[in-house]
Amino acid sequence: MVKTNTGNPELDSFIQDVDQIVQDERSEKVLIGKIKTRMQQLLKSEKVLPEQYMQPNPKYALYPLHIAEDESFVIAVAVWDVGQATPMHDHGTWGVIGVVQGTEREIKYARPSSENEPLTVIKDRYIREGEVGTCCSSEQDIHKVECASSIPCVGLHVYGRNIGEIERHMYDPQTGAKKVGKTPWGSVPESNSTL
Repeated sequence: MVKTNTGNPELDSFIQDVDQIVQDERSEKVLIGKIKTRMQQLLKSEKVLPEQYMQPNPKYALYPLHIAEDESFVIAVAVWDVGQATPMHDHGTWGVIGVVQGTEREIKYARPSSENEPLTVIKDRYIREGEVGTCCSSEQDIHKVECASSIPCVGLHVYGRNIGEIERHMYDPQTGAKKVGKTPWGSVPESNSTL
């Protein structure tokens, strides 16, 4: 049983439910569907995330909210300030995202058939506050994300591995060449709230 205390009972319940879904489901498609449904319920709540998790950094931030003990899943908060974007990258696992604040633009790319082939866009979409989507699966795993709003974009992300520790790939958009890299966890800023 996951025992987490974020200070928000609804968020803690979400973490416990995701843990149960990951333990129970073997089908990636079913697992993703159940997590999406549960995240849609969570995003109907007010003040989903603690304030310190919603702060942008000079570079886009990836904050760990919960890491399963066996690293079978993580729940992260991604924050892009106005004008910030990721490079083209993959994940090496499945992922579900929900936008807590602002608007995210996601551009998905087809996996190149060879190392020296430009990436081609297969989907260009906007995910707005309160919306949930699949960011990656075993079949489709290359994208770029950017803030598409006049306020920072804050996303709640659930991944099937410890995304802040695993090696992934960044892609050159012109050639399709990839290089190995990590997106390390950011340090969660101190809370400004006083109780």
